[in-house]
Amino acid sequence: MNENNDLDIGEKTALVAILGRPSAGKSTFMNTACQEPVSIVSPIPQTTRNAIRGIVNTSYGQLVFVDTPGYHESEKKLNLRLKSVTEEQLLASDCILYIIDTTREPGSEELMNAELAAKYSEHLVIALNKIDAKEAKINAVREFVALNLPKVPQNRILEMSAKDDKGINEVLKALYEIAPVAPALYTEDMYTDQDIAFRISEIVRGEAINWLTQELPHCLYVNVADIESRGTNGKMWVRAFICVERESQKGMVIGKGASMIKEIRMASIRKIADVFPFKIDLDLQVKVDKNWRQHDNVLTRLIPQ
Repeated sequence: MNENNDLDIGEKTALVAILGRPSAGKSTFMNTACQEPVSIVSPIPQTTRNAIRGIVNTSYGQLVFVDTPGYHESEKKLNLRLKSVTEEQLLASDCILYIIDTTREPGSEELMNAELAAKYSEHLVIALNKIDAKEAKINAVREFVALNLPKVPQNRILEMSAKDDKGINEVLKALYEIAPVAPALYTEDMYTDQDIAFRISEIVRGEAINWLTQELPHCLYVNVADIESRGTNGKMWVRAFICVERESQKGMVIGKGASMIKEIRMASIRKIADVFPFKIDLDLQVKVDKNWRQHDNVLTRLIPQ
């Protein structure tokens, strides 16, 4: 970010919840802003399940972003839990970043997000995302914002391309403008507060999502059962399970001749090597947790409230 004397340098800290429809670009924004792979990015909607924290430190202070699950209408038990995660994070945050995908016409789902965002107009920054896409409908989206969020000033309605790192600095500056003066929550060398087991489980889940079909990813979760340090070279041994709901899904994850699970394992190891400074020996298996999305104890463990 460029220096600007109109901000209180080094004094501002804010917890910033990111709101938006599934696939609006929330995870991409956070990864770009943090300059690290903090949250799963996938073309498959509704892959973020937890409130993922990413930390941005600049000379202006610290922004702690919370990437929430995509807010959408559904009565399924898992999706109701995801909606409650989003609503709770909005209440707990100092600022809200509402990201709108300009390549999609605003409809009932976007209106639901806008109505929720309108409750926090005083602490809201709106980012119109994917502006470089040829199908972007920027004027239509601006009209939608003007109609449904009239209390948000123009200097807090910004255009960006999270994927191409365009307009990110302007969005950060707008958030710093409304951030409270407060001490930092984390040290300057941190870009996320996720523990190792959670980060590895999210990396494996992300690779499983990207390798499998459109239908299966929402039926799986990843459980890291064991982490051990082995040898004198700092190598970590990890045993993890990709858990699905039915036996037929287990076969899809394993693949013919175990080809699919091998691809997921190798892709996960490569991604883990990009994130952690130590080598990983990943023992990846598949097991069935029948109808897990209907079990409150599993949902509470995966998505704490």
